[in-house]
Amino acid sequence: MSDTIAAVATGAGVSAIGIVRVSGPLSVSLMDALFRPADGKAMSQHRDRQLVYGKLLDEKGRTLDLCLCTLSRAPRSYTGEDTAELQCHGSPVVLRSALEALFALGARQAAAGEFTKRAFLNGRMDLTQAEAVVDIIDAETPLAARNAASQLGGAISRRTEEIYQNLTHICSHYHAVLDYPDEDIPPFTLAEYAAVLDASIRSLEALLATFSRGQFLEKGVRTAILGRPNAGKSSLLNALLGFERAIVTDIPGTTRDTLSERCLLGGVALRLTDTAGVRETSDAVESLGVERAIAAAEEAQLVIAVFDLSRPWDAEDEAVLAIAEKAAVRIAAANKSDCAPRWDVSRLSAHFDSVCVVSAKEKTGLDALGAAVAAAFPMPEADSGEILTNARQADAVRRALEYLRAAREAMAAGFAPDAVLTECEGAMDALGALSGRSVREDVT
Repeated sequence: MSDTIAAVATGAGVSAIGIVRVSGPLSVSLMDALFRPADGKAMSQHRDRQLVYGKLLDEKGRTLDLCLCTLSRAPRSYTGEDTAELQCHGSPVVLRSALEALFALGARQAAAGEFTKRAFLNGRMDLTQAEAVVDIIDAETPLAARNAASQLGGAISRRTEEIYQNLTHICSHYHAVLDYPDEDIPPFTLAEYAAVLDASIRSLEALLATFSRGQFLEKGVRTAILGRPNAGKSSLLNALLGFERAIVTDIPGTTRDTLSERCLLGGVALRLTDTAGVRETSDAVESLGVERAIAAAEEAQLVIAVFDLSRPWDAEDEAVLAIAEKAAVRIAAANKSDCAPRWDVSRLSAHFDSVCVVSAKEKTGLDALGAAVAAAFPMPEADSGEILTNARQADAVRRALEYLRAAREAMAAGFAPDAVLTECEGAMDALGALSGRSVREDVT
């Protein structure tokens, strides 16, 4: 990593502020060449993390902007290298020109995620923290953001570090007794470590148990909105989104294909799919839409079935109910509560986890619908940052847990210490993969 990288760190559109970041050995000299502090001193003469006002120049010495600059020298920086940051006005032209000037003087364009990659390679963060950077950028709910921020602060690492250190102590004790029999080292006995292994197993089991729900934080819940034609599915989608995403008319069969959007309901991120109305039809296009609606419902983790209170219950509603019953989680939305009801809502209770009376047109009952979704998809009771959302991390924890269970079984069966220690080292390898550390260096 002897080269210097640069990139725009803010969005591509016009904004009040735009940030250009630089990392690598040329960072300070590039700022001396392209930034003129208003106090007349070179940028290299200012202390770290001091915001300095001045002129940003291009490679030919022409003024690009009046902005702020700050330096962070190695190793006390995000990447562990010399870094610089220019806080400019958010004109895409200015930011692009600043990058071109940096490239002309020896920097290159940073690859996606390269600043965080350098932070990991330089030991400024472990692998779980590096992955949390992406999670916090992609977070769609306050809980997801808090969880990712705590993981960025090392929550997963702290949770597993005690287990890792205990296993290191067990392995090191065994090898010390084996390699130095003449030294005054306490004898190694497996029984004294049984409680340690049991506690480690319980801790990893609790951590792994958060993953199934944690996936909803990262990816959202696949949700199909199902119903007969004109039940109000598209109106409900629009009401949940807060804007007119789907076309709504009184003509049955208006929605002929699936529409997908993301929204937050009851604090849960949903990947909503509005489907064609379920009914028998001779129209080839509409029939294909109905097939896709059924497929979407079968693949969904949640089905919100919409029923029209203003029309008599009939065979089309029965068909919707039969399809909805195949879903793992089912919520009924008895729609058009602003009209006189033609049937009793209680008939839905035996078929759904929750039944909510709503009016998509008047936007009433949506809070109750949100509460039903929140109750159906509760987040694990875990400390902030200790909800696993990453499949790679979950796999590492799962492998570590399998090794520890095997070690405990070997201990209970009276196997020789080296058999137990082999399983313990396997668990350390898995936990090492979790954080990106080298096990052999810690044991030997």
